[in-house]
Amino acid sequence: MSYRRPPCFYSSPERTNQTLAVDFFLNFLTSAVVSVFNPMLKKRDDFEDILEERRTSSDLRYALRCYTPVLYKGVTPCKTSVLKSMVLQSDQLHYVINQVSKESGRAADDVREEASAILEEMAHSLQLSTVRFFAFMLSKVFKTLFRSICVNEEGIQRLQQAIQEHPVVLLPSHRSYMDFLLMSYILYTYDVALPVIAAGMDFMGMKFVGEMLRMSGAFFIRRSFGGDKLYWSVFSEYVKTMLKNGYAPVEFFLEGTRSRTSKSLTPKLGLLNIVMDPFLKGEVFDVNVVPVSISYERILEESLYARELLGVPKPKESTSGLFKARKVLSEDYGSIHVYFGQPVSVRSLAEGRVNRCQFNLVPRHIPRRPSEEIQSFVNDSAYRLVRAQEENMVLKPWVLLASLLLQNHHQNRAAGQKPGMALDELTTQAVWLRDVSRQYGAFLHWPGTVRVQSRFYEHVFNVSLCVIAGEQGGPGDPRSTVTPEEELLSQAVVVLSCASYRNQMLHVFVRPALLASAIHIASSNQKQEVFNSFSFLRNMFSSEFILCPGATVQDFEEACYLLVKTGVLQVTQQEVLVTERGHRTLAFLTSMLDPFLQGYQVVCRFLCEEDTETLTEKQFIPAVRKVSLCFSVLSSDLQKNALAALQRLGAVRKIKGYVGFHHPCVPGWLD
Repeated sequence: MSYRRPPCFYSSPERTNQTLAVDFFLNFLTSAVVSVFNPMLKKRDDFEDILEERRTSSDLRYALRCYTPVLYKGVTPCKTSVLKSMVLQSDQLHYVINQVSKESGRAADDVREEASAILEEMAHSLQLSTVRFFAFMLSKVFKTLFRSICVNEEGIQRLQQAIQEHPVVLLPSHRSYMDFLLMSYILYTYDVALPVIAAGMDFMGMKFVGEMLRMSGAFFIRRSFGGDKLYWSVFSEYVKTMLKNGYAPVEFFLEGTRSRTSKSLTPKLGLLNIVMDPFLKGEVFDVNVVPVSISYERILEESLYARELLGVPKPKESTSGLFKARKVLSEDYGSIHVYFGQPVSVRSLAEGRVNRCQFNLVPRHIPRRPSEEIQSFVNDSAYRLVRAQEENMVLKPWVLLASLLLQNHHQNRAAGQKPGMALDELTTQAVWLRDVSRQYGAFLHWPGTVRVQSRFYEHVFNVSLCVIAGEQGGPGDPRSTVTPEEELLSQAVVVLSCASYRNQMLHVFVRPALLASAIHIASSNQKQEVFNSFSFLRNMFSSEFILCPGATVQDFEEACYLLVKTGVLQVTQQEVLVTERGHRTLAFLTSMLDPFLQGYQVVCRFLCEEDTETLTEKQFIPAVRKVSLCFSVLSSDLQKNALAALQRLGAVRKIKGYVGFHHPCVPGWLD
């Protein structure tokens, strides 16, 4: 399929070299479209752009339209006051109130009043008028910020059916503050029941906005409860009451917080434990859990995240800050793809894994700590659900471009060469990588024609060109008027911003990349030797990527399958052999892990050379930054993950308030 440039992109004296480069790159990529059919691709739903209609019809009419969603078993929506009364009268909360009263010596009525105050602070107060206001305002904002919001309509239909049959839990990926607003906007558009959403207490400090979020379905919880049994009991009973009665779908982020790196984060299990509890105790027949993948072409907080990773404090959420951020409305943030995955039955997940008879031994209203069997089941389910989110993340050409640029950047720096990459070489490699990604099951959005919107593409291309050109204006540049420290920060922001694009595709390649690196460091091509190296690397990076605990053999077999299927390896009972055509792919895969390996090396060497035996975590992060010239290790995310890995390997141990370490602290291959 040929690519025709729109009239605004034909040559003219005003066009910049960067715009020409963007046009050339898009023209090259879109002229090399391969057949959509590929036997290794999974069947996924088609997308529909919900903004298309909004651009041609009245937003006010849209906001005020008839909204009549169908709820679980046809129940009618519950008033907030009735829901609170049900929670306060529950047997579990009465039991905990009496326990707290006995332990603290306080009167039961006082504890009950405290519970009521916690619930008042926490509970949502959903009002359709507020929802309609947000529907109107968000239509205006989204049409300005984004070129399209694409949703898989079949996924919405599956969700509508699931809501009518069983209580539903929505689990969106979490990359931006926009996520929960976007989810409610989409569900309102399709006349689906609006969810009640777990939100952090940070938003409550925003005047007016906090209360409006509450009236649009948000309920507010503390970041951590500590040993506060009363708070935990009010919170869990509130969530379970909504879920068991089917008044609304419950929505929360399994990762707990926004990912600043565009990688998936290790799942948090607290809320997942709570929403699975009614099924495990036989209070509902089943619970449907729906993973939702939200893929941004460009994230609103992109540069903010890079600075946070470099130690710049996160701005406090406030209404004034929200209004100051309105300048983002002049930017182009590309497209969003939202994929509603297959509803996952908790009953099916638990079949053969959990013996629910154990819950018959103790009255159901008495809270108790989950058994090891339950903890293992919930943990495995959480990793499975996050991986389901990853598999349906949509990747754009710029993700592949960023990966290639960063590999070239790191290789040139390591070799002491001048950074740079020819544009025709970059485009050729991008097309090669596109085909490899598809073979590995990536969900690529690679349009046959591109409707160029220069504001978006020039932003991404500016970031890319900075990496190609080696961040012009560095310390060696006579034009530079900034200090070396400021310049290093500026360069690191650029590289980490580019890395956030690269990170979006890591889940596709992480297992083959671990195997490629294992082949590289193994002492022989014996299968057992390669597996041992793979197992060590997988353990080392289990905080860095989503790798389910206890699934080392399955991940090794999956990596072998992909590399054998694509002709990279030949695997026998005894050996793992690289084919003649496989060297290019293996070189790419090992290079993909290089920034992480180098970052971990820097952390290990710092700890081995550090004079003191103990240091606090607050001292650790800035100290590592001072000794590193590697941009990847400047990220606080990588530093924390490396520290967690060294703790697992026994090289570092935690003392109360400090991090202590042993010498030598690292295996020989990291030296």
